[in-house]
Amino acid sequence: MDVKVQFLSILALILSFSANAKKNPVVAQVNGRKIYLNELEQNYIGARYVVSNKKVTKEYVLNELINRELGIIKAQKSDLASDPKVKSKINDILYHAQISRDLEEKLSEINITETDLKQYFKRNPEYRTSHILLRIKVNPDGEELVAAADVAKEIYSKIKKDPTKFEALANKHSQSPNAEIGGDVGFQPGASLAPEYYSAIKGKSVGFISPPVYTQYGLHIIKVTDIKKFKDINKTAYRKLIHDKKRDELLTKYFANLRKNASIKIEKKYLK
Repeated sequence: MDVKVQFLSILALILSFSANAKKNPVVAQVNGRKIYLNELEQNYIGARYVVSNKKVTKEYVLNELINRELGIIKAQKSDLASDPKVKSKINDILYHAQISRDLEEKLSEINITETDLKQYFKRNPEYRTSHILLRIKVNPDGEELVAAADVAKEIYSKIKKDPTKFEALANKHSQSPNAEIGGDVGFQPGASLAPEYYSAIKGKSVGFISPPVYTQYGLHIIKVTDIKKFKDINKTAYRKLIHDKKRDELLTKYFANLRKNASIKIEKKYLK
């Protein structure tokens, strides 16, 4: 290469670096680590979207970036990354980041139509219910469960003889926050209810009263008081429900494929 041409090429490169440096200058240094204007600008714009009781200025955002760097430097010096709790949090971030990277495109393609809404609602009607709840421990012993079941059966027997007593018995016996209003929990989409609870009322008519139903919250005696019509549903909420359902279906397929190439051994004796 001609010496003159080579000199001009190097000069152009230097000028390019110089121009870029002017466009993206260093605004601060923390123990040698440089914070550039672009980084400050991006974080400043992001901070403006967050509701806060503090005035968001570039100086405020820069100080937050400096504090972040100081925290990271201290964590690195103390080898915090090897702490089991930190490792667990890092693994959580990696787990979600990997799924996001692999499924982002497919998730963005999820589209909820009016037909989807109607079909989903037809399969999963929305009920208004009241319940009488007898709370029990998460892991009840046999005696506690039997005692709660006996009380529930006794209450249910009284209701069978006279259904009009449901609200009064709820007020007297229910351990739910809504006991004072006859156990009314209002309208709830099926996805918002415990699976056993919703299964007990699905397909039933107004006035139906279930035998005692066991869920993770305790024993319920459930009364169906109304059934919502499609025209009255919160479509935004149902679009979210259907979106989450389709997302979960994608995740199920995703992990099914990962499991095909993995060695997994489960000791089922510990699952009882």
